[in-house]
Amino acid sequence: MQPAKNSINPKVTEIPIKEAAKQAKVSVATIRNWIKTKYLVQTSKGMVCAVSLEKFLHEVAGTYKLNNRANKSVKDKHNQNLLAQAITARLKRGESDLEILGSEYENELSDSFRNKEGIYYTPFDVVEDMLSVELLPDFSALTFCDPCCGSGNFLMRALELGISPDNIYGFDTDPVAVAIAKQRILEKTGKECKNIQNADFLKHITQTDLQFDLIFTNPPWGKKIDAESKVQLSNYFASGKSNDTSSLFFFAAIKSLKEGGYLGFLLQEAFFNIQIFEDARNKALQNKILKMKDYGKCFGGLITKAQAITLQKCSKEKHDILCEGADYSHFRERESFKQNPKAIFNFFCSVEDSKIIEHIYNQPHITLQSRAEWGMGIVTGSNSKFLQSENQAGYIPVYKGADISEGGLKNASNYIPADLSLYQQVAPIHLYQAKEKLIYKFISSKLSFVCDRKQSFFLNSANMLILHEDAGITHSQLADLLNSKIINFIFQKIFNTHKVLRGDLEQLPIHKDYFLHQTKFAEDSYLRYLQLELKDGKYRKM
Repeated sequence: MQPAKNSINPKVTEIPIKEAAKQAKVSVATIRNWIKTKYLVQTSKGMVCAVSLEKFLHEVAGTYKLNNRANKSVKDKHNQNLLAQAITARLKRGESDLEILGSEYENELSDSFRNKEGIYYTPFDVVEDMLSVELLPDFSALTFCDPCCGSGNFLMRALELGISPDNIYGFDTDPVAVAIAKQRILEKTGKECKNIQNADFLKHITQTDLQFDLIFTNPPWGKKIDAESKVQLSNYFASGKSNDTSSLFFFAAIKSLKEGGYLGFLLQEAFFNIQIFEDARNKALQNKILKMKDYGKCFGGLITKAQAITLQKCSKEKHDILCEGADYSHFRERESFKQNPKAIFNFFCSVEDSKIIEHIYNQPHITLQSRAEWGMGIVTGSNSKFLQSENQAGYIPVYKGADISEGGLKNASNYIPADLSLYQQVAPIHLYQAKEKLIYKFISSKLSFVCDRKQSFFLNSANMLILHEDAGITHSQLADLLNSKIINFIFQKIFNTHKVLRGDLEQLPIHKDYFLHQTKFAEDSYLRYLQLELKDGKYRKM
């Protein structure tokens, strides 16, 4: 069956894509796939031609029985085996539009299956952008591998670029996705691709010496594997502490890449800024990183951003890296990332801002590492059970992260029983009762600290630290520095998170010597001490 031709007058009645999905009882992603493959006509952004939808549902969808798989918002009780059997049966019947079939299968995977396997299939526009003609002038003689090929979007892109089917390799643990991928290549080229295998790439690659010119993939994010296998694979690929499945695939891919070959990985945002991926980032920095790009929230139902790294396997001491996002494009020196705490890839940060950060870190400073005792707030186990809005006998005031402001703690609006044994988790009591401590918001993209001298208790939306006596700075001085605009600038430009983590705080520069000649903190004098000025909303060296 041929797709409906895009010939309907675009001025006819249109309906929102979400409404179209509701009428068809499929996901919004499926509607977008139907638009992409010309089954439906998109009249404007977010809108679809009503006539084309009616025509498609009547003439095509009924034949393909697409309506039988309800949108997850309508029906979320999937039977993975039945879904696999249905797709396999359709493959055997020779249904011709395999891109639609693959998209349908991917979109209808259950949430539990996605979570277990870490599966989020790559939109084809992202595939095209990652594996672009700008990479190389000629692909025809190269070998290509997608270690986590799914239904084959990267494989099909490799074919488009002129790579021979005989030189295309793909691996996936999902037999249905592999069957779709193989059938797509067969339909496209007339050749059966024997190198597409239903196999675990991580295990397969430990038993072969295969190497490839190009490896591009979207690996599983946080796939659940048993602890013993994780340790064995981590040791084999020398991945250090970066043993999330996406990291293991990253190390395995580099090991399987020919010298001078190219690698492209689509990864969760955490890969670029969270501590457990530090070893993976350092591995990338041993090679020539060509590009890092932010694709935003391109997976429906997933709140984290998808970001890509493209590199060439070769050692090159100095080179510039293209950094791209929706509203920026610039080049950064590789060294600017190597100098970051934990080798964080804050590629959204401009060249000018990265030089300011480097300048600040070059000023004499200490860090909080090994200079403080840390504790978290009370985990009650049930706030609805224990929290009261009015004080009463046997209760104590308790504060939340939202009660913390630069001016101090707001008046208490919550109270809990004073018996701390009732709660699920409580820090050592001496921390709460310290003569002085700093309390700070935990869930926040901005640093907010309060110096507490009233032995206050608080919930786990806040954390605390108590400086060691030999820290060389007071709690109130530290609070002033951490609340400052310039330290917040550093925090946001490097770590870029919505959680204030101890490991990040321990990496911030603490310029305690500022207070040798200052009795009271002021932002202007702190900037002068750092030899900086704020001009037109930008920090500049004086």
